Amino acid sequence: MTQVRPLPLALALAAGLAGAPSFAQTGYDKPPEPLLGVMHTPLPPSAIADPTDRTLLMVQQAQYPSIRRVAEPYLKLAGVRVEPRTGARHDASNGYGIRACLEGFALIDIASGEERRIALPAGACPGLPTWSPDGRRFAFGNTVADHVELWVGDVASGAARRIAGVRLNTILGNDIQWLGGGAALLVKQLPAGRGPAPSQAAAPIAPEIRESLGGKGESSTYEARDTLTGPEDEALFDHYASAQLAKVDLASGKLTPLGKPGVIAGVEVAPDGRHVLYEALKRPYSYATTWQRFAHDTLVLDAADGRATLIDSAPVADRVPVRGVPTGPRDFGWRANAPATLVWAEALDQGDWKLSVPLRDKVLMQSAPFTAKPVEILRTPQRFSGMAWLEKGDEPFVYEFDANRRWVRVTRIDVSAPDKAPRVVWDHSADERYRNPGALLMRRLANGATVVREDAGKVYLRGNGATPQGDRPFLDRYDLATGRSERLFRSGNEALERVIAVIDGGSRFLVSRQSPAEPPNVFMATLGAANAGAAEGEARYAVATTAVTHIPDPMPQVRGVKKRLVSYKRKDGVELSFTLYTPPGYQEGTRLPAVLYAYPLDYADPSKAGQVSGSQQSFDFLRGHRLLLLAGYAIIDNAAFPIVGDPKSAYDTYLDQLIADAQAAVDKAVELGVVDRDRIGVTGHSHGALMTANLLAHTGLFRAGVATSGSYNKTLTPFGFQNEPRSLWAATPVYEQASAFFHANKIKSPLLIMHGMDDANPGTEPVQAPKLFQAIRGLGGTTRLVMLPHEPHWYTAMESNEQEVYEMLTWFDRYVKNAAPR
Repeated sequence: MTQVRPLPLALALAAGLAGAPSFAQTGYDKPPEPLLGVMHTPLPPSAIADPTDRTLLMVQQAQYPSIRRVAEPYLKLAGVRVEPRTGARHDASNGYGIRACLEGFALIDIASGEERRIALPAGACPGLPTWSPDGRRFAFGNTVADHVELWVGDVASGAARRIAGVRLNTILGNDIQWLGGGAALLVKQLPAGRGPAPSQAAAPIAPEIRESLGGKGESSTYEARDTLTGPEDEALFDHYASAQLAKVDLASGKLTPLGKPGVIAGVEVAPDGRHVLYEALKRPYSYATTWQRFAHDTLVLDAADGRATLIDSAPVADRVPVRGVPTGPRDFGWRANAPATLVWAEALDQGDWKLSVPLRDKVLMQSAPFTAKPVEILRTPQRFSGMAWLEKGDEPFVYEFDANRRWVRVTRIDVSAPDKAPRVVWDHSADERYRNPGALLMRRLANGATVVREDAGKVYLRGNGATPQGDRPFLDRYDLATGRSERLFRSGNEALERVIAVIDGGSRFLVSRQSPAEPPNVFMATLGAANAGAAEGEARYAVATTAVTHIPDPMPQVRGVKKRLVSYKRKDGVELSFTLYTPPGYQEGTRLPAVLYAYPLDYADPSKAGQVSGSQQSFDFLRGHRLLLLAGYAIIDNAAFPIVGDPKSAYDTYLDQLIADAQAAVDKAVELGVVDRDRIGVTGHSHGALMTANLLAHTGLFRAGVATSGSYNKTLTPFGFQNEPRSLWAATPVYEQASAFFHANKIKSPLLIMHGMDDANPGTEPVQAPKLFQAIRGLGGTTRLVMLPHEPHWYTAMESNEQEVYEMLTWFDRYVKNAAPR
């Protein structure tokens, strides 16, 4: 018999006109101690080094904001969520979370270790700060009752001040940039004389009409996020996204408007500090995609005289191939080591990676005053994905990506000699971990431009240093002339150490260090004597370290948790791994109830699918499913669930591979003598939630499951899901096979379904959860549905996260830990 119960979670929301919304909370549950206490523990601050490596800015953030913050009313406008009260973004920049209010800043002098707190007014809601190139100041937005203020912090005085007269427009990003070394800022502010927002009719005053009059071309499922729905939305989008560029002189406080106001999207200052590249969106707007695909003009503004030069005019791009790029000029940016030279790419393959062509992109360059014909400098066999310039010279690093093979190629070209063949520097699978050369270390010049850090003809590479035993991050020095690398540093086996910045020509560097018993702290590392007998892949020098920060352990009560890396094989020979966590006080040989967590990932090459990532030496903050360790569960964490195959067709065998992944993980966990085979639950988020439902439908491995924010009927996302590029009509059996909704009659094990009611991810719209619940309920299965008010794809509020952990613990205790033997 199915018992229908009220949801344990409800809010009555009344939006306050003068301040933050007020409401009565009536139904949230909380997990027991010690889980609850850990959830309320403040996170340690994060360190951001200034460009000159003299000062660390310590940024404090709460684990979770309150539901009051998350419940702030907002409008959905072309892929952004706008708070009418504050005029600020409500969602995070990626669209899947809530914009965070940081809790405070502190400065630490790297040389002396001296720390100074930055005083902020009570109730401040600062955003992420940005350092000036000279390292003397940092700037940030602060959201108040009805607008966003501009604040600037000063290292010398240790104080922060509000810049009077500036009201920032943060809706489309790029709202604060430094002009030159740090004496002035370029900001997006609200246009002068902006009146009240357009009124919204109480009821529609006309039909909503959309049409398509032919023309081939599909747009990806994931581009249809919070799209405009009619003329009212268009007017609201114009109102909230319109901005005026302005220069702020920090010495005098003078504010100088630059150019004309408009719906301004991307903004980038040229290395000369005078020219400003920006995008101005224009109508007609699309109702099918987010603002990133809207028609727009690309212009260069001369900050000296306020005149703008049109570089390109692009139409609406709402019929771009799935995971493709628009045709025509795209990805405009400045050459980092020239005063004012633009670089951009244009597709030669209709923007469609599925087409077989000898060359995919061409790259062009044009210098101020932008009247001469652009110069073509390169054609790439794969998709152009960016350049990294040295401080001087004409030979940048060029990045390409081959989506058909998931392959990365890095070359160096000579832009002064376009006929000269590119020289290949690195050429490897995008999924390669063990032999990955690392990423180039960059630095900001005094004029604000970002270039590859170079010392005497050598550059630096830092990487995760993956091994079959886990990550051991490294720092290499790469000789531009010979193409050979020298390993300066590598993390040891007893801690996880990552290089933050290189100082003094590579003789010193800042390192972030953590271990299972030590929270992340910053150290100064100094190179010592050469070690001639160093093994292959190990550091060639001894290193001495000195602590710069002294952050204590915020969660000493969880240090009794133990973990180990476990490697094993799938039945077809693919190498796999998971991290096995055991609770405090665990006695070896005791079999425990367990929860498996995984997120399926796609790989083109089976040899790369099993490469280990992550480290057993990380400092763990128990969140979500890991909190169940404190309730006596073992956790089979981050189990490798690869979906291997040609990116064009890998999902043909999705279900078979999913089952094989799960069977291998469970068998290994049981073999270790830690996990009770008859008491295992499974959980996953998003694509992992679909995995969870499918494993309950197609295997008998798990007693129960918890699926959060999933997508269970793939016919509702017909233009691609995850990394499946084909449409529903091109691969109907694949969509049907992957859809747990179509197999709901097979879900006999209890399934708890949770979802954020305001999920903006087009791939996991909230309707997916109640539809699966209805199907399982109607077919006589055991299920429970919990919809979390105001929550996006990632649950943000403290109250919502408490509810999630409470629900998960209660569900697994009932159906896994205390389940009757089968």
